[in-house]
Amino acid sequence: MLILEGLSLEEKLQILSDAAKYDAACTSSGVDRQGARGTIGSASACGICHSFAADGRCISLLKILMTNECVFDCKYCINRKSNDVVRTSFTPEEICRLTMEFYRRNYIEGLFLSSGVAGSPNATMERLIETLYLLRNKYRFRGYIHVKGIPGASPDRVERLGFLADRMSVNLELPTGDSLRALAPHKTRQTILRPIRQIQQGMAQDRLLLPESGGWSRRQEEAFALPQVTSMPPLEGGLALEGHRDREDHKNRRIVSDLGSGILTTGYQLPQYSDLRHRGDLLASEQARFVPAGQSTQIIIGATPETDYQIVSVAEALYQKFDLKRVFYSAYVGINDDSALPAVGEKPPLMREHRLYQADWLLRFYGFRASELLDEARPNFNVLLDPKCDWAVRHLDHFPVEVNRADYYTLLRVPGIGVKSARRILQARRSSSLDFADLKKMGVVLKRAHYFITCKGKMMHRIRLEENVVTTCLVDQNRRQNWQWEHGQESYRQMSLFDDCKVERMPTVEDQLASVSGQF
Repeated sequence: MLILEGLSLEEKLQILSDAAKYDAACTSSGVDRQGARGTIGSASACGICHSFAADGRCISLLKILMTNECVFDCKYCINRKSNDVVRTSFTPEEICRLTMEFYRRNYIEGLFLSSGVAGSPNATMERLIETLYLLRNKYRFRGYIHVKGIPGASPDRVERLGFLADRMSVNLELPTGDSLRALAPHKTRQTILRPIRQIQQGMAQDRLLLPESGGWSRRQEEAFALPQVTSMPPLEGGLALEGHRDREDHKNRRIVSDLGSGILTTGYQLPQYSDLRHRGDLLASEQARFVPAGQSTQIIIGATPETDYQIVSVAEALYQKFDLKRVFYSAYVGINDDSALPAVGEKPPLMREHRLYQADWLLRFYGFRASELLDEARPNFNVLLDPKCDWAVRHLDHFPVEVNRADYYTLLRVPGIGVKSARRILQARRSSSLDFADLKKMGVVLKRAHYFITCKGKMMHRIRLEENVVTTCLVDQNRRQNWQWEHGQESYRQMSLFDDCKVERMPTVEDQLASVSGQF
C-alpha cells in the first residue's frame, strides 16, 4: 500500500473523486430546505441528480471518498487493501473547503461523501461525523448531503451521523450471504443490515416525535445531550453562538434493532466530541431531522452468479421491510484480476443493469411483484425487451385492454402507458371517448401500446395476438436502442467533475437569478 503525503488538494481530488465513481448516487434529494440568513446553500426535493441540463451543465453532487485507504479486502473493490494503488486522504477541513468553493461557483448542488475503512469502522465514522458537523456548524452549509454509512460501526455513531446528513446509505454490495462470504469475508449480512434497520427505525421515530412547529425533537435532545452554556467562542468569519450546549453530560441509552433473526439489544454510552474545536447546535437550524431524505443501498450486478429473479426479490424485500427510497444496481466493471470474478476487460453487463432498473421502477410505482415478473422457471429478463413488455407478451390473455373502460391499475400494466399518461386518460375520458390520436397527445407510446389496447372496441392495426408475433414486432422496434446500450459505452459513462461540457446555449435571465439563490 503506497500512501502519498504532501499532495496538493487538486491531486487528492483527482484520486479520491475517481475512486468514488463506483458508488451510485443518481437520485433526487428528497428534501426541501430553504437558505437562511447567516448560512449558505439550500436543498430542493427534486434538485439533486447526475444529469445534463439543456445548456450542457452537469447538475450533480461533489462525489468523493474521504480516504481510499481500507483495512478490508473485498475482492471486487479497487480500494481493497491487497491492491497496489496510490492511497491518500482528505482532512475534514479540506472536504469542507472543497464543498463550499464548488458550491459557491455553482458547480455542484450538494455533497456525496463515502470512505474506505481506515483503521476501524468506528474511527472512520468519527471522521465522517466531524466533517459533516463542521460543514453544518462552522461553515453553516444547508445544502444537500448524502453520506455512506460504514458497516460495523456502533449504533451511536450511526445515529449522530443521521442527524447531520439528509440521506444515508449502507451498501448491501452483493445479493446473497453466500456471495458476500465468498467475495467480502470481512463483512457479514448482519453488520450491513443492522445500520439499515436502525436508520429505518430512527426515521419512523423521528416522524412521530418531531413537533409540528419545528424545533429539536426529543430524540435529538437525547442523542446530543448537551447542557446549556452562556456563550461559545466566535467561529471563523465572525459568527458567534449564543446559548448553545456543550457536551459534558451523557446518558446511557439503548437501541433495539430487529434484524429479522431476533431482537438485538445494544447498550452504549455516547462519547464526547473531544476532537471538535467548533461546537454548537446541530445544523444551527430548527429544521434538523434524522435522515429526512431517506436511505438507499447498492447491489453489484454480474460479479456473482445470482439470477435476476434473486436480485429483484431481494430489492422487493428491502422496499417492504426496510422502507428504502432506492436500490441502486451497479454493473460490475472488471478491475481486479481474481479467479472468483469475471475476467478483467470483460464488458460490464450494462443491458442487464438497465433491465433491473426498469423492473425496479415497476416494483415501486406500477404495482408489480417480483414473482409476477420472473420465477424459478424463467429466472432472467429477456435483454431484448423491457420487463413490462416481456410480462405483457407472456400474459396476452389479459389483453387487449379497452382504454375507455379500464381502471387505473389495469392501464398501468399496458406497455407504453406510464403513471402520468394513465392519470391523463382517467381525467380525459370523463368528458369524451378517447381514440388513438388523443392517446398520442397524452404521451402514450403507441408503437408499444397499440398491440395491447383498443379504443372504442377497435385496435389500431390488425395483428394476431400471439406471443411470437408480438415479441418479434417489439424486438425489431427496440433493436437500435438495445445495440446502443450494449455498444455505446461513451453514451452511458460515469460523469466527472473534470468533464469539458460544451454549452449549446447561453443561460437565460431566469437561470442567472436562480443561480444567485443557489437553486439553479
